[in-house]
Order: sequence, then C-alpha cells, then structure tokens
Amino acid sequence: MKMGFIVNPIAGMGGKVGLKGTDDVSETALKMGAKPVAPSRAVEFLQKLKELELESKIQIFTCPSIMGEDTAKMAQIKVEVLPMHVKDKTTAEDTKLAVRLLTDLGVNLIVFVGGDGTARDISDALRGLREVLVLGVPSGVKMYSGIFAINPADAADVVSAFMQKTAQITDFEIMDADETQIRSDRFAVRLYGFLKGPFVPMLIQGSKQISPETLDERENQIASAKFVVEEMNPKGTYILGPGTTVKCVAELLGVEKTVLGVDIYRNRAVLKDVNEKWILEEVKKWEDTWIVVSPIGRQGMLFGRGNQQISPEIIKRVGRNKIIVLATKSKLRDIEGGVLRVDTGNLEADNLLRGYMKVAIDYKEWKLMQIV
Repeated sequence: MKMGFIVNPIAGMGGKVGLKGTDDVSETALKMGAKPVAPSRAVEFLQKLKELELESKIQIFTCPSIMGEDTAKMAQIKVEVLPMHVKDKTTAEDTKLAVRLLTDLGVNLIVFVGGDGTARDISDALRGLREVLVLGVPSGVKMYSGIFAINPADAADVVSAFMQKTAQITDFEIMDADETQIRSDRFAVRLYGFLKGPFVPMLIQGSKQISPETLDERENQIASAKFVVEEMNPKGTYILGPGTTVKCVAELLGVEKTVLGVDIYRNRAVLKDVNEKWILEEVKKWEDTWIVVSPIGRQGMLFGRGNQQISPEIIKRVGRNKIIVLATKSKLRDIEGGVLRVDTGNLEADNLLRGYMKVAIDYKEWKLMQIV
C-alpha cells in the first residue's frame, strides 16, 4: 500500500496557551511559551505502525524536514521524501502542494497530523483531483471535524483495518471554525465540505454535535448545574471548562464566564479565559481545587479537545476524584459508542482518567459513564 504522511508542525500550539486555535497566531503562541505538539503525535502514530508490524507492508511518502521527514527519523521508520522545499515556517500552500504530489504518486491513503485547519487545506487541495482517502491524527486545538481518529495509536489501528479491508469507507464532515470569532467567545462553525476516509467504530471521533436549543434541554442544563452548585465547597477553587452546560453553573453562582474559554471561580469571582500557565500560577491549594467539565456533543471528548488549557499537569494535580462532569441526558444519549473519551497527549493523565466516572445528568441524579 502507498500512504502519504503530512505533518502540520504548528498544529495544536495554541491550546495550552488559551488561543483556541493556531491559525495565523503561531508566533503569538510561541511568545506565550507554547511548545510544538504535532511532532510527538506524529512519532506516536509511526511507532504504533511499527508495533503493528505494518512498516514493511506500507510504502510511506512524506514531506521534507519538519513536515514529516524529521518525525520519521525519530520513529526510525523508512520513508520516501517528496521533491519539495520546506521552509522553517510552513504554510497552507505547503500542505496543498504535498497533497498534489501524493495524488500524482497514486497513494491509497493520506494520513495527516493536524487539526481542522489542516483538514480544510487538504479538502481544498483535493478538489478537481482524483479521489484519495484521508485520515486525521489529532493534533489541533478544537477538531470539530469527523475525519480524526481518537488518538494517534487509534489512527494506526485504523490504517491496519483499512489494509485488512475491515474498515468502512465513508464521507466525513469537515468543519470550518472562524478562530477570530471563537477568540471573541462567539461560536462560529460551519460545514466546509466532505472528505472520504476509512471508518472503524470507536476509533474515529466523528464531528461535534451542537447542543439543541430547546426548552427541555435548557431546563435539563439548569437542573444538573443546580445539583453541581449545591455540592460545591464555598471555600474551594473551581476550574470551569468551556461550553454552555458549564456556563449554566456560573450563571447559578451569579458570575459571568466565557462560553468557549476556561475560567477560574473562587471567592464569588471569576478569572476569565485563563491558560495553563495562568492556572498553575493562580492555584495555591490544589487540595481545595476542582475541575468542572462537560463532554463534547456526539464525540464524547472530556479532555483534549478545545480545553487543552486544563493540561495533563493540572489534571494530575487536581486528581481524578475532584473532577466534576455534567451533561444533559440527550447529550449523553447521542454520544457515539456510549462512552466518554480522553486524549490529553499524556499517557499518565489519560490512564488516570480512564475507568468509570459519575456524570450529573439532572437534579440529584447521576449516571455512571465509562471513560476510555
């Protein structure tokens, strides 16, 4: 099999620093102390390919330097490098050129490491060319599109299933998020197009589902939020994740929080739109600190999508027992596979979170959910 491999080296850098994306702000992210995310995700994917003994069965074509070649060397996996020049600062045009070269080579599958912006660039590049299947290794901030595997290791398993002809081929929604609007705390996401790719249940995340704006849904949000608020320690510090369900908690507390950001609540006041560094500096007593989050609709992602400010280090300091999860009944019902998922990029943090956890789904009503 011929496989193309493209790495977007800046993907995901805006997450921990609270930029809600990396499009057009990579320099700002670096100045704020952001570290590259994509290289380690790429290496993890390639190493899993080796573990599955697929290296000898796949002819891998990749981009020079930081767009693939470097990570292949780190993973000690054999690749053929495309005849293209890559500068220190890559652009969308580099991705599009790589897609055209890979298509000319007749690859069966293009695997990319990136986020929604990279998926969008690949969609643009494939217009007018022959159809090529695509699979995403998640390394962005939000990743609302459905083309991504749950994590890099799962992506390698999808490649294996595709080679064994046990994967379904389907059309995945590619979502276009306006990061400028999102940074202004306005949810602006639209359907951009479709990419065809291999699908394996429980290994592919699917696209985000927007919460329905119905009276029943709103009442359910308020009821579960009220349950959480009544159980809160008045002297505690609470790290509030993004989303309308968690925002409902803030409303009942009588404070205003961001919809799409992470905030800190304590002493009846809120610090808005904090990043990882800010949280680590502000929190003094971790034994009196809790995290409040709600999973992403349909995907069921609890950590690792759109809330990377709550980093593995913060999760480990707070501890599993002080993570409060709330969701409406309809949101849990519509989650694919009926399980919650985590993909923090840190195996220790992911393993800490896995298992069963209570979710507040109504007033004084919990539901036990499995986290994988």
